[in-house]
Amino acid sequence: MSPLAIHRHQIILQPESARVIIRPFIPSSSRRLSTIIGRALALTEEEVEKELTAVHADFDSRHLDIEPVLMSHFAKVQAEVFTQRPLSRSRQLLIGALFSGEYSLEAAALFNPSIVPHPDQSGVPEGGLRFIMSLRATGEGHISSIEFREGTIAPDGHIELTPVSRFVSLPEVLPNPGYRKKRFVIKLHEMGFDNECTTAVMDALATEFTRSELAVRVASVRRERLPLSHETKRTLECIQWLADSNYELRFSEKLALSERILFPVSDNESNGIEDARFVRFIEDDGIVTYCATYTAYNGRAILPQLIETQDFLHFRVLTLNGSAVQNKGMALFPRRINGRYAMLSRQDDENLFVMFSDNPHYWSDPHLILRPSEVWESVKIGNCGSPIETDAGWLVLTHGVGPMRKYCIGAVLLDLDDPTRVIGRLREPLLCPVGIEREGYVPNVVYSCGSLIHGGQLILPYAMSDKATAIVSLPVEGLLASLKEGAA
Repeated sequence: MSPLAIHRHQIILQPESARVIIRPFIPSSSRRLSTIIGRALALTEEEVEKELTAVHADFDSRHLDIEPVLMSHFAKVQAEVFTQRPLSRSRQLLIGALFSGEYSLEAAALFNPSIVPHPDQSGVPEGGLRFIMSLRATGEGHISSIEFREGTIAPDGHIELTPVSRFVSLPEVLPNPGYRKKRFVIKLHEMGFDNECTTAVMDALATEFTRSELAVRVASVRRERLPLSHETKRTLECIQWLADSNYELRFSEKLALSERILFPVSDNESNGIEDARFVRFIEDDGIVTYCATYTAYNGRAILPQLIETQDFLHFRVLTLNGSAVQNKGMALFPRRINGRYAMLSRQDDENLFVMFSDNPHYWSDPHLILRPSEVWESVKIGNCGSPIETDAGWLVLTHGVGPMRKYCIGAVLLDLDDPTRVIGRLREPLLCPVGIEREGYVPNVVYSCGSLIHGGQLILPYAMSDKATAIVSLPVEGLLASLKEGAA
């Protein structure tokens, strides 16, 4: 195989600890909580104003607007305020500040990128492209969230990123999201809750229902079945958990893309939203939806989930269903194949699989398509994002783990009409960690969650040892030729 001309762009995205959000900081001990509130209530109004002024002086310049956040945190402890006297807004804000703390989103790492065309291409010169890059940001406690960057690829191939804002903001969690009953019931049954209590709750709901309608029905069944059996209690708790795991988010249009943060919301992702693989999915009717599979982690178990958005302002987060929804690294194909949705997966933490479905939220019956072959991938293989369509076939970037847990990026080519058929494969890695790329939180790793083709070039953003992110590009024609050589 002749060596490929890989161009390393002069772009490195390093973690920036100054990008912070305000999170609740509420002790679990009710005694401590009451003691803190008591100290705040004992202050004179003059002392309250003085301390609140100091909070503003210290933190206003680090956030777009801290007062709504402080008021929301006050609301979380308001029930513990042991006085009937009305509190001034300043005292409420100070109490909110006492139960708040800054969290540095990317203090540890900014890595595992994916890249898609931006939904807005207005003003881009002919031959250029505006793109969105997603990144996994990791901070204290190894909690991961999703950040975004945008940039342009010039007609000559030069890549430039839009300057990043100092500020970051969390979205509004919509209080009354909608659910589809069929999908909801399937997931409950998969989890082992195919019982009379599930039927009692779900049968009374419409084909599509809201969170509030579900809550009314759950409360009704709870009252009807007092005292609750162990099975009924577990079923109702699972229904609540499933509702919490499917939610909707909305950002203000005023926020720059780099100011929007997807931070864990549900309990099953409390320790991180990991490795989002975004893809621009085009339905048969031409409707475009940006989808991302990601790994939800609660500190004990992982759960693959799905994000859907059309504008990167309004996001829907959904659980995935089916016996094949397991392990890490699910990656959706960018269109249907022969009328069916297709997904890459790794069922056994070693090999690469493909599966098909009539429903993008339900997956089963995986087909094994690729096993480790060369020494550099002999421990395990996986994908580096969604397949990319070319005239020659589906281009799939892979990651392979070899001796000393060294991660390299490879590539395979799948048949366009039958992606269970591997028609090309690199015998040597496309990209291996070298120099400073070897140093980081997890040494000797290059890894990606998605790339794209533009102007005859493969644009490949990649993580360096779970620390920072860089970008390379290379001619697609040469890569395809090398893949065909590897199949010979």
